[in-house]
Amino acid sequence: MIREVTIHTDGQGLYEMTTDVQDVVNDARVDEGLCTVMVRHTSASLTIQENADPSARSDLEAWLSRLVVENDPLYTHTDEGPDDMPSHIKAALTATTLSIPIVGGKLGLGMWQGICLWEHRRRASGRRCIVHVGG
Repeated sequence: MIREVTIHTDGQGLYEMTTDVQDVVNDARVDEGLCTVMVRHTSASLTIQENADPSARSDLEAWLSRLVVENDPLYTHTDEGPDDMPSHIKAALTATTLSIPIVGGKLGLGMWQGICLWEHRRRASGRRCIVHVGG
């Protein structure tokens, strides 16, 4: 089963989408298999991360923003603003595809793990992700 899921963002940050992905797994009725999630954009990414304490996500966002700064004079790809090229670099450094085992009809995530879309742009967006479930 393949389904597109849209995650609405309000700007930079991590947006948990575990429930959206689990809903696709439930609809697929697969007991054991593999779930693959891919973000269809070059300025956002995916990660499996802490889902209980939001400070872990905000610390990750702050760290990546220190690592990849805006307004670097060496950037030439700046047509869409100062967050344009940094968002592409952030996506290249992280992941655009995740694979999660399905065990007993559920995503095989740990207790404190969640699937997050990582928005690297400052503007609000509707980020499209493809979710594929195979058993």
